[in-house]
Amino acid sequence: MDFEDTPEEAAFREQVRQWIHTNAPTQASGGDVLGERGGGEWFRQQRAWQAKKAEAGYAKITWPKEFGGLGGTPIQQVIFNQEEARAGIGGNTPFAIGLGMCIPTLMAYCGKEILARYVKPALYGEEIWCQLFSEPAGGSDVAGLRTRAERDGQDWIVNGQKIWTTGAQFSDYGLLLTRTDFNAPKHKGLTMFYLSMKSAGVEVKPIRQASGASGFNEVFFSDVRIPDSQRVGEIGQGWQVALTTLMHERLAVGGGQGGGLDVPQLLALARELELEDGPAIRNASVREKIADWYVRSAGLKYTTYRTMTALSRGQQPGPEASIAKLVVAAKLQELSAFALELEGEAGALKGADAPMHGAFQMGWMAAPGLRIAGGTDEILRNIIAERVLGLPQDVRLDKDVPFNQLPSGR
Repeated sequence: MDFEDTPEEAAFREQVRQWIHTNAPTQASGGDVLGERGGGEWFRQQRAWQAKKAEAGYAKITWPKEFGGLGGTPIQQVIFNQEEARAGIGGNTPFAIGLGMCIPTLMAYCGKEILARYVKPALYGEEIWCQLFSEPAGGSDVAGLRTRAERDGQDWIVNGQKIWTTGAQFSDYGLLLTRTDFNAPKHKGLTMFYLSMKSAGVEVKPIRQASGASGFNEVFFSDVRIPDSQRVGEIGQGWQVALTTLMHERLAVGGGQGGGLDVPQLLALARELELEDGPAIRNASVREKIADWYVRSAGLKYTTYRTMTALSRGQQPGPEASIAKLVVAAKLQELSAFALELEGEAGALKGADAPMHGAFQMGWMAAPGLRIAGGTDEILRNIIAERVLGLPQDVRLDKDVPFNQLPSGR
């Protein structure tokens, strides 16, 4: 299989490269997506860049033109992402969850009127979305959630708690998975909604992380009223809707190559550092490690291309998206740990005082969370084994048991 650019792809790459050169912003130093919504030069810059991309059709190249895309191919999207990274921009933005997970889910299950209202503001960075799935007592068992939605005429009344919600403190809307039938087995009694994060009864509490940032949040729901018109999919079919979101999430994480930290950054560090026997880049064991990660990165890239090919045929992301997410998260942790080992005492520094402005320190602290988000390593290995390789499934004693008869753990 030939992975070099075709003449058409090469022409598109040159077009993108020239456009980015003309329009790309100068990156703000010290910017932080985790600041308050609308605050900070970095955040304002991200909104402006997102709007520029949307105006040119580059914000979501594969989306139909009616939704602000170019109607392009997944490979064209890959090319744009590569050129963004080459220019030192792009990467993890406050719009990634909305555009990568929530809006694609709405596209799969909602009508044109809803899409006409929500797609464009998300595409232009005017409205930000979060994903409200995980709960304190659920662990990796997303389907074990207990946030309750009860019918009240044409509305639903929601009570419960979510946790580890990325970006909830600056989000305008959220995709919310609830339990609407406690008498059904746990995977069959779920229903999905979307709601305004400014709704009465919604309380967001940021969680302070080891890095000092607050990327995750607790979200509490106290008699929150959601119209039935904001239901996504059928009543009781929320698990199928959630799987669509999760597959898009794993594809997004797996396609992210570890938040911008990969072999090129490790090479730059190895060229910069001096070991006892000379430059780190000339050390045989260092070169061997870098070569190993290069091979893994190449395998990951081509696996992602295979998934992109399936998407170009109109398919939804499948269980194979778990492969990329599993590799990216583990590689980021291993690569960052190795980089800190190379840095020696300097590995304890942060920010501008650390080599490469502390990029690997931040990567090392972020990696454990990335290995949990969107499915733990163990969950993903089971998915790959059962749904990709066709191996026998684990025995599930709770498969047909009504949810209200399962141990609650409380």
